[in-house]
Amino acid sequence: MLENQGRPTVAEVSLGALRTNLRAARELVGPGVKVLAVVKADGYGHGAVAAARAFVEAGASALGVSTVEEGMELRHAGVGGPVVVLGGAFPGEAANAVAGDLEVAVWTRAAADALAGAARALGRTASIHIKVETGMTRLGLDPADVGGFGTAVRDLPGLRIAGVFSHFASADAVDTATARAQVERFRAAVDALAAAGVRPADVHLANSAAVLSTPAAHFTMVRPGIMLYGYAPAAHLASRAPLAPAMRLRTRVAQTRRIVAGTPVGYAGTWVAARPSTIAVLPLGYADGYHRLASNRAQVLVHGRRAPLAGRVCMDQTMVDVTDAGEVRDGDPVVLFGSQDGASIWADEVAGWVETIAYEVLTSVGKRVPRVYVEAFDA
Repeated sequence: MLENQGRPTVAEVSLGALRTNLRAARELVGPGVKVLAVVKADGYGHGAVAAARAFVEAGASALGVSTVEEGMELRHAGVGGPVVVLGGAFPGEAANAVAGDLEVAVWTRAAADALAGAARALGRTASIHIKVETGMTRLGLDPADVGGFGTAVRDLPGLRIAGVFSHFASADAVDTATARAQVERFRAAVDALAAAGVRPADVHLANSAAVLSTPAAHFTMVRPGIMLYGYAPAAHLASRAPLAPAMRLRTRVAQTRRIVAGTPVGYAGTWVAARPSTIAVLPLGYADGYHRLASNRAQVLVHGRRAPLAGRVCMDQTMVDVTDAGEVRDGDPVVLFGSQDGASIWADEVAGWVETIAYEVLTSVGKRVPRVYVEAFDA
């Protein structure tokens, strides 16, 4: 375990794991398809700047963010190369997007005009990716409108149509019929653009699930997210690539306390000792992004053994029953998710306990938890 001065709660991030996962995605799609690495939501909680650099080192051709603000964070940190703002630009953001050389998702004429106008004012060219709605029922043009939109914006001064894309609703399902139908709707939209004289270089639809399962969706570029951080988007896809979880959430015992049978622990006394027990208090809680639903459900690793939570997760502390974890002392290392002494609990298992998905477990780890970057996790 790394030594840490001050509060011992940290999220370790393995840069080696991030690079390994990017290379796994490249291997799956082959040399003719580019990989856009998604680093939105602060790199799925891992730190967008560090993750972006690791992915570019491993061969990512582009990076994906959700907002202009996220894109500008990368630029201010000196991250170069194509950065695509998948969530589009809101009114008033066009000038920043163009100044930052960000490529922006567009599905309205107003947004295209704003970007083109900002580009002309700055003496630059704005690059856009046309967003098509093919089944997510979220953002984008209806497929029937794509050809006309392409015709309307293709010759706008200051504008370059760099890409066209859509987003899967259920590519991680066992039954792939819905995903296949989306592929065909997207293909028809791309054909409609071509008929309008618009042939963007970057044609992208595949998220992590489709990278792993649907070669027909790879087109000229893929857009993996969760798999780059070490998790398959569904259990039945886990064997498709050798992925390495890239974050370990760890802390140290703040205090241990011996209690007698019948002693309640925590708010409202929802856990009561059934025997003489040892309780360890951990210095993190739901304000750090450790879900309150973990209360009386989740387990942590202490001395490489699993120890169950005892009572409700507090805002800043969490209590654990370490009676069966050997002799536990103040300052002993604890892993909330990750590996320790040959044992492991990963974010997808935590997600099961708190009734969510690994994506949310990872992105919930709060800003007051420092990210500590390592090449690989120690034992």
